[in-house]
Amino acid sequence: MARVKGGTVTRARRKKILKAAEGYFGSKHLLFKTAKEQVCHSLRYAYNSRRLVKRDYRKLWIKRINAACRFNDISYSKFMDGLKKSGIVINRKMLSEIAINDEKAFAGLVATAKKALAK
Repeated sequence: MARVKGGTVTRARRKKILKAAEGYFGSKHLLFKTAKEQVCHSLRYAYNSRRLVKRDYRKLWIKRINAACRFNDISYSKFMDGLKKSGIVINRKMLSEIAINDEKAFAGLVATAKKALAK
């Protein structure tokens, strides 16, 4: 059986990993073995962070809505309950945008929520 060296394939595979590891600290961008380890970790971190970003934004929207609600003398939970009871379906992202950009419209939503809670 003839010996197969596979030089070009191996070189290409290693170059791909080292290219992905550009800018890493220390030997992590120079040595193939450590670079491969770090690239695998980095890909895992990137995957997880794409999910965490969604959670962080939702938390931010809720904090903004809560602050605007407190300004209008109602708690966040009562406000959301009032909106649900009045049949208004607006997601938290839009509510936070309304709270920031249009205080009068948000005050109107708060009034609607309070009215629905009073019933």
